[in-house]
Amino acid sequence: MSLPAEQRTGGGRLRFLLALLPLIVFAALAVIFWGQLRSGRDVSEIPSALIGTKAPFRELDPLAGATRNGEPLPALNAAAVKGKLTLVNFWASWCVPCRQEHPLILELSKDPRLTVVGVNYKDGNENALRFLGELGNPFAAVGLDPNGKMAIDWGVYGIPESYLVGPDGTILYKKVGPFDEKSLKEGLFPAIEKAVAASGT
Repeated sequence: MSLPAEQRTGGGRLRFLLALLPLIVFAALAVIFWGQLRSGRDVSEIPSALIGTKAPFRELDPLAGATRNGEPLPALNAAAVKGKLTLVNFWASWCVPCRQEHPLILELSKDPRLTVVGVNYKDGNENALRFLGELGNPFAAVGLDPNGKMAIDWGVYGIPESYLVGPDGTILYKKVGPFDEKSLKEGLFPAIEKAVAASGT
């Protein structure tokens, strides 16, 4: 027994709409993506749910054999940065963009307002030592994150990635990807100045 003409027509419309659904979804995503590109915003300045919350430091092992100014480099933990405006940089020896941004991290480590510390991400101790030996050590402390557990706690997208942490341990700013002159001038430096003004130092 055949269906009434009205039901056959309704079923045909439904199939047509279902066939169009992927195209509609794709078009909507394309419009959103195009809008983001045209907005002029730096897509590396990804907002983080952790901004405004306490930094989730872990007790990480130190980078064995690493020194700074002739002294053994301490491990990274909450106590190492307590009361200091701190830049936490996630990096690895195998990361090409980490190598590219390293001269800027070295320069930042000379800023008296700032303490720069590193989280060595899924790397080997010897490789990390070789990287710092070749390019210089900007870090006041380094912690090893061989399994990426601390990176997960911090919501790291991919390295390099850096976080500005206030003296009270609050995350103030996040940068995904390597720093360049533009991101320093328009992102990190204003965040540092705001933090310094807020602390009154």
